[in-house]
Amino acid sequence: MSRLSSLLAAGAIALSLSTTAPAQAQWIVFDPNNYVQNVLTAARELQQISNQITSLQNEAQMLINQAKNLANLPYSSLQQLQSSIQRTQQLLAQAQRIAYDVQQIDRAFSTSYAPVTGSQSNQVLITNAQARWQNAVAALQDALRVQAGVVGNLDTNRIQTSALVTSSQSASGALQATQAGNQILALQAQQLADLTATVAAQGRAQSLEAAQRTAAQDQGREQLRRFLTPGQGYQSQDVRMFH
Repeated sequence: MSRLSSLLAAGAIALSLSTTAPAQAQWIVFDPNNYVQNVLTAARELQQISNQITSLQNEAQMLINQAKNLANLPYSSLQQLQSSIQRTQQLLAQAQRIAYDVQQIDRAFSTSYAPVTGSQSNQVLITNAQARWQNAVAALQDALRVQAGVVGNLDTNRIQTSALVTSSQSASGALQATQAGNQILALQAQQLADLTATVAAQGRAQSLEAAQRTAAQDQGREQLRRFLTPGQGYQSQDVRMFH
């Protein structure tokens, strides 16, 4: 309002000067109302331009924030996690003798671990017992190798966990934070896979050892029966000495 009053005062002064000028001078027509309307129109246009500038600034900031939200995480642990899983898979695939295969297991339990029959020779019994012992020893060795591989992955997991947590805390947008969270979940999945492999290897060793004891008990009963059966067991005989 102060600016409007100043403009009106200036217009009045200009009008008074025009009335006191010499008669021969050219008359200047001044319409205060029109002048005030023009000033108000210019002020409104200036305000609209200012609002448009503010709106453009807000839109630019919004686009900057969207760009941050869509920015990819610069760090990826996928290759290291895949390498750890592959090492564990290779150790499981190197299982000796009776491996993690249904057909191999069924074939072994239909031969070496099958119930002993009276028609089997002593040599067959000895061969089966030796095979069962070798299977148990191999399974224990495989379980220890898998456990060693899992322990070797712990240092890699520690490094990846630290890097992913740091990346998550310094994420500049929603996408980076989400990607960091997904990689942390992938790391936990890899650790669960290592744990599953360890449990599977240990369970395999325990199962084969238990199967060996069960088969040995069955074979021991059969061998005792054969020893006590007349005509097949030990028979005392007279021995002549010194003629």
